[in-house]
Amino acid sequence: MVDEQHVMWSTPERERTGRPHLVLLHGYGSNEGDLFQLAPYLPLDAVLASVRAPLPHPLGAGYAWYPLNDDADGIGIDGAADSLAQFLEGVRGRASWLGTLGFSQGGVVGLQVLRRHPGLVDAHVMLASARHPQADPGDDELELRRPPVFWGRGTADTVFPAWRFADTADWLPDHTRLTERIYEGLGHSVSEPMLDDVNAFLRANLP
Repeated sequence: MVDEQHVMWSTPERERTGRPHLVLLHGYGSNEGDLFQLAPYLPLDAVLASVRAPLPHPLGAGYAWYPLNDDADGIGIDGAADSLAQFLEGVRGRASWLGTLGFSQGGVVGLQVLRRHPGLVDAHVMLASARHPQADPGDDELELRRPPVFWGRGTADTVFPAWRFADTADWLPDHTRLTERIYEGLGHSVSEPMLDDVNAFLRANLP
């Protein structure tokens, strides 16, 4: 479960109702403070909430959304997505618009929420990430809704195998309104050009 004591907010609670919300989902072995550093590059009118993943990293450094050895069967990914969805449902009730932005493993989980809980999230940003390659019962409804998704990755990113990126590139256009950007020479990280594109995407989709 998401522990609300370990969520970093950009805005006091009394000022959040009725505003767009963007929930930040860090990568494997990181923490809620990581993506919060991106705040200066994101739209100022959005309320940011940076969430700590629920599982301690096995080596004691940071946190994870699901164990890496669950990546093949989807059990850990689905459970992480459902847990995150419970937190997002609470945010949804107060927000005029709800988006997610995930890096690496956080991007996988954010997309899995779109697939398993269609209609909960208005837009998703995936950075240096890929989809979980198994079919989900919500995929048909997602294909009908086609929410906006930004997918940015570098040509030198080797954390995900090439077939995962190819699979994601085939799947996303059929299920989302995709904005895809590829950055020459960028590894498993973000860059200022990527963040400029993310900012433009979010501004185009905010109410």
